[in-house]
Amino acid sequence: MPNDFQSRLSQTVQDIEQVLEGIIAQGTGDRTRLAAAMRHAALGGGKRLRPFLLVSSAALFGVDRNCALRTAAALECIHCYSLVHDDLPAMDDDDLRRGRPTVHVAFDEASAILTGDGLLTLGFEILSDHATHQNADIRCRLIGAMARASGAKGMIAGQMLDIEAEKKSLPVENIIRMQKLKTGALIEYACEAGAILGEAGIKAQRALRAYAGDLGLAFQITDDLLDYKGADDEVGKRTGKDGHRGKATFVSLLGASGAYDEAQRRIRSALEHLAFFDERAEPLRQVAKFVLGRKS
Repeated sequence: MPNDFQSRLSQTVQDIEQVLEGIIAQGTGDRTRLAAAMRHAALGGGKRLRPFLLVSSAALFGVDRNCALRTAAALECIHCYSLVHDDLPAMDDDDLRRGRPTVHVAFDEASAILTGDGLLTLGFEILSDHATHQNADIRCRLIGAMARASGAKGMIAGQMLDIEAEKKSLPVENIIRMQKLKTGALIEYACEAGAILGEAGIKAQRALRAYAGDLGLAFQITDDLLDYKGADDEVGKRTGKDGHRGKATFVSLLGASGAYDEAQRRIRSALEHLAFFDERAEPLRQVAKFVLGRKS
């Protein structure tokens, strides 16, 4: 990856960590067990890909960086809540996340449930705050879009389909639908939120949404490939779980080579959608290339 991309990504990681640290401390009383568990879940790890997408999309339209970072922090809270619940014994039963013990292992199962609940509701609290955007209509649009992306017609629906996909043979179109919801919905929100903050036109919104749709599928395909052939210490979580549980994935359906070819095709398509924008969209182009070659 070009040095300027790595520099931008590293800066966003630092900025979002700082924003999240302050918000979690303010929203929890800071010294409680819940605050400690929420910090464990949300801080100190992760690629922060979704915040980077949101900040980069917002920058296309000259949005104030502080507004973009607060919106990205809300998105990251909701993403981290989904990971905490996804790791629970009743779901994927994982004991490692981002190279550290999962919340239910580091604390306990009840604390993990409440941590996820706390992060979910904190995300919406951030979006509703005047500090995120002074225009109430923009805040309402951000909240509505987040509810759709993360709720029963978005990420949660995808998670349910994923559970149902265990020990079941599914055609590729069903896998695509499942992953567009489970993984893609929040990635699409990241780009959509940038456009909402920037009050972008319809054509720009459509281009970003189409880009994010292809990017989200490519991201999930590479995730499937990492689970199939990655090492635990490099990926930062247990690998080989999907095959062991008989989950329907792009790899199980297309094979490793076919899955990688599909990821490449999706990245090419994502880049084509960015032709609508000028050189300001270069960070988004670099994200697409980063997703294809990621190791964790």
